[in-house]
This record gives sequence, structure tokens and C-alpha cells, in this order.
Amino acid sequence: MKSKTLASTVRVLSLLFLVSGTCALAQENRPVHLTGLLNDYTPLDPSIKGSPYEMHGQWSMDVNPQRSTGDFSADMTMSDFGTTAGVLDATKGGASPHTHHIRLTNAKITWNMTGCPTYATPVPKMGFQLNGTVSLLTGNGSNAPFETSPPTSTLQVCVLGGDDVKYSLPNSNITLVFGGPATKHFGEQAIHGVARAASEGWFGDR
Repeated sequence: MKSKTLASTVRVLSLLFLVSGTCALAQENRPVHLTGLLNDYTPLDPSIKGSPYEMHGQWSMDVNPQRSTGDFSADMTMSDFGTTAGVLDATKGGASPHTHHIRLTNAKITWNMTGCPTYATPVPKMGFQLNGTVSLLTGNGSNAPFETSPPTSTLQVCVLGGDDVKYSLPNSNITLVFGGPATKHFGEQAIHGVARAASEGWFGDR
């Protein structure tokens, strides 16, 4: 009787260890959700019709560390400046308001900052990036007038930050850099934003 009880107990404990180990592994490799804000300006550039533009928006990203892929989305408002006597007037902001919705789906993650825009002091210590062709780029809900159908604009998204140590955030900054048709409207420069704090100590299990 004792041997049967002992064998049953061993089987139960083994099952518990197996389940707990599986749950821990699943938790380590679960998708991570990042969010934040975008706030920047385009340059005054003759190649960007209506520039300079003011840009504000919010973004989100779902990162799958196990597959090293991510889905990025941003919802943005833009407006330019009015003029006085033919000269741009910053007191007349809010002209030509419009919206953009941007999606980058199932993009491969590169676990380094190579090729990402640079920052002045303090310089980001670590980061990762997504690169790919956008799956959606709208203007006021429709396919953006500067975009092809289907979209062919490319997008680099860099998430950067400090060291993965106490009193530091590995995910604090974000930059967007467009390529292709979208540069006619957003420019070729980096669009800057902030990342909200994610899971403590998370940078991606590679």
C-alpha cells in the first residue's frame, strides 16, 4: 500500500514540475507589448510639400522574442503652419490637419542598434530594430495620396534606451525612418518619440 502511495505521489510531483516548467518557459517567451508617444517636426524642405509639419501620435508594438518578429502600429495627427506675407508663421499652426495610420506587420527583429539614428548625450546604450515594407499607410483613412497601392514605402523602427540595470530603462526612445514614397511627406529624417516603461528588465530573450 505504501509503495502504491509513494509511486502515485512521485507521478503527481513529476507532473507538477513538468507543468510549472512549461509555464515558466511559456512566460519567458510570451509576446511583449510596448507602447508610447510620437512628437516631432518635419524639416522645412522644398521636397516635402506643405512643410514643415508638426507630428503627434501614439504607437504600439507586439514583440515575439521566440520568433524574433514584431508588429508595429502608429496613429498620428499632422498639421502644417500658415503664412504671413508669404513667410511661415509659427503662430498660425494647425493648418491642413490630417491623420495617418501606419502598420508594419510580422517584421523581422534585428537585436542591435546598427544603422539606427544617433542621439546626443546621453547616448542610448542598447536597443533593437524592426525593418520592412509597411502593410498600411493611410491619409485620413484612405490609402495615402503619396503611397502606392499596395504600399511600397519602407520603415525602420528603432527602440533604444539605457543599460538593463537598476535606475535605467532599456526601452525609453523610439525613432521612425521612412524610405520610398513616404519620404515625400514625412521626410528622410528620424521621427522621434518616447516608449513607456515595459516589463522590468526586458530587452528580448534571444
